[in-house]
Amino acid sequence: MDKQTSNRERLGDVHIADEVIAIIAGMAATEVEGVKGMVGNLAGGLGEILGRKNLAKGVKVETGESSVSLELAIVVAYGVKIAEVTALIQEKVISAVETMTGLSVEEVNIRVAGVDADK
Repeated sequence: MDKQTSNRERLGDVHIADEVIAIIAGMAATEVEGVKGMVGNLAGGLGEILGRKNLAKGVKVETGESSVSLELAIVVAYGVKIAEVTALIQEKVISAVETMTGLSVEEVNIRVAGVDADK
C-alpha cells in the first residue's frame, strides 16, 4: 500500500499518496528544457527512459509529517549545462510540490543517470 501524507483540516483529513507527489515532481522536472526523460530504476543503470505516463517511477519520495524530500533520476540532452538544468529542476519541483500539496520540500536531490546523444 502507498504511503500517504496527511493534513488535519477542519472538515476532515487530507491524505496525499507518495505517488501523487512523485507524479507532480516528475512532471515539473520534464518541463525543464534539456531534460530528455526520467529513469525508472533509481538503483540500477539507465534502465528505461519513461514517458509522461510513468513519471512517478523516476522519483523517490520520503515524507515527514508536513515535509517531503525527493530524489529524481533523469537523462539530459547532450550539450546542456548540467548544473544549470539541475538547478532549474530543483526550483520547478519545489515550487510545484509546495504549491499543489502545501507540504514543505526539504530537499530535491537529482541523479543524472545518462546523456541522450541523439541530436
